[in-house]
Amino acid sequence: MTIQRRQFLSLSAGILTAPAWIRAGAAYGAPPPGDAASTSGAPGTSAASATFPAHDPDLTREMVGASHGNMARVRELLAMSPTYAKSAWDWGFGDWETAIGAASHVGNREIVTLLIENGARPDLFTCTMLGQLETVKAWVTASPGIQRLHGPHGLTLMHHARKGGEAAAPVTAYLESLGDADPVYRNDPLTDAERDRLIGVYAFGAAPEERFDVSVNKDGTLGIKRLPAGGFRNLFHQGELAFHPPGNNVVRIHFEAGTGPAGRLTIREGEFQLSAERAGT
Repeated sequence: MTIQRRQFLSLSAGILTAPAWIRAGAAYGAPPPGDAASTSGAPGTSAASATFPAHDPDLTREMVGASHGNMARVRELLAMSPTYAKSAWDWGFGDWETAIGAASHVGNREIVTLLIENGARPDLFTCTMLGQLETVKAWVTASPGIQRLHGPHGLTLMHHARKGGEAAAPVTAYLESLGDADPVYRNDPLTDAERDRLIGVYAFGAAPEERFDVSVNKDGTLGIKRLPAGGFRNLFHQGELAFHPPGNNVVRIHFEAGTGPAGRLTIREGEFQLSAERAGT
């Protein structure tokens, strides 16, 4: 096991009739039970989470997830605190996604509008999905090449324009005229035999959570997740059994394999390096 420099992975309500500074407590932890006022008439307080005064990370993650299409839950979380509209979450390996980014890449205008009303910050990808042609043109003029950027999960600007439907058709046409607004990740083919040699559990420590599971999803796509409950991240093959996950094409996950099952995987990003051995070998 090798870990260098900085840590790369981490393990990752009602509203009371009370002053706003008390009601805001629901954003940070559990609301107080019943009437939280003291016998002296002083206002009660909400239970603070371990991360207070930062917002609850579980609710932050839920907000980003819900913003893909669960309007009812988005409204509930915004009722706890409108600042959840600005939520951002790293799904793994630096694949950061904001709540408004989630709604944008699935083309959910209703949620995008609600988030902006509550303080979310639209970006180029949001403007593209909304069909704001002059804004997109101005952005590209000001920063030539910006159209080649990847959004959350590696989704392209063109993907966002297409998700905008008819209202974004002029933006789609404009991006098509640029010729390079839809750069997909390289993903070299793997044979079934090559893929099967990589599948397994790899440990970088003795604890149960110090493990990666490399497996395939229903469509046969190879991916990696941290055990016990990490999210499955697709792997894009760059050749010679080196891969990167979505949202960060700088990371390299390299498998060491001869003719049999791979015995080790190594994750590198800049100065960081972590190696994990196949469990049981």
